[in-house]
Amino acid sequence: MASGGFRIYRSAIPGAQPVESDSRRVFPRHTHEEFGIGVICRGAQRSLSGRGMVEAGAGDVITVNPGEVHDGAPIGDAGRAWRIIYLEPRLIAAAARDIAEGRPDDYEIHQPVIRDVALARQLLNLFAVLARPDATAASLHGEQLLLDLVHRTLHRRPESARPSVPKGISAAKDLIDSDAARAVTLAELARASGLSRFQVLRGFARATGLTPHAYLVQRRVGLARRLIARGTRLSEAALASGFADQSHMTRTFVRAYGVTPRAFADAVA
Repeated sequence: MASGGFRIYRSAIPGAQPVESDSRRVFPRHTHEEFGIGVICRGAQRSLSGRGMVEAGAGDVITVNPGEVHDGAPIGDAGRAWRIIYLEPRLIAAAARDIAEGRPDDYEIHQPVIRDVALARQLLNLFAVLARPDATAASLHGEQLLLDLVHRTLHRRPESARPSVPKGISAAKDLIDSDAARAVTLAELARASGLSRFQVLRGFARATGLTPHAYLVQRRVGLARRLIARGTRLSEAALASGFADQSHMTRTFVRAYGVTPRAFADAVA
C-alpha cells in the first residue's frame, strides 16, 4: 500500500480509475466529478451522502454520484479498507446509451450503500481486471464487466428528483463555474445573484451542501485533476487552477482524493 494508506492504479480502461485504501483518514465534506463505486473490504465507516447519513461495513458496496456532497469517517479505531473505481461521466454516458439503445437520459446511482454479495464480487473482479499490468489483455474483459456493472447499478433519474437550484443561487454558481481559477468575492456573488451576501451564503449552502468558498475549492481541485490527466506539469496545473502554489494544490488534492497529484499523474500517464 502506498504512503498514507492509498494506492491509485494505472487502469486498463481510460476514464475508469481504481483506487485502494486502508486508512483511518477522516474525509471532510467534498465532491467528485466522477461516479464512485467501491466495496468495503475491512472495517466500517459512517458517511454523509446526498441521500442521507449511512453506515457501511465489510462486504457492502458504497457509491457516490458526480457532484454529490459526502464525507467519511471510520467506525472504530482500526480504520477501514476499500477498493473503489472512479468512473468519468462520459464513460457512464456511453455505457448508458448502449444499454438504452441510443436514447439519451440522465442517470444516477440511487443507493449510497448496497448490500449485495454478487454485486460486490463483480466489482472486485472488475477492480482486479482494471489494475492488471497488461492493460491490452484486460481491456475487453473490463469493458464487459463495466457495462454489466452500469446496467446493474445506475437508474434513470426521474424529472421530479432532478435538483432545482433557485435562480439567484444558480447565477452565483455559474459565476464560479465560468472560471474557477479566478478569485471571487462574496460581494461579486451577491451582485450576480441579486441577493445580499448573507442570502447568498445561506442559500448556496442550502442548495449545494457547501459554502461558496468550499464549492470554489472543489471546482479548483476538479480542474487541477483534469489538467494533470491531460499531462500538464504539476506546478503549472496548480497555478492554472487557482491555487497559490503546488503545495497548496497537493494538500487540497489529498483531502479530496486521498492520493497526491504526483501519484495520480503517474497512474494516468
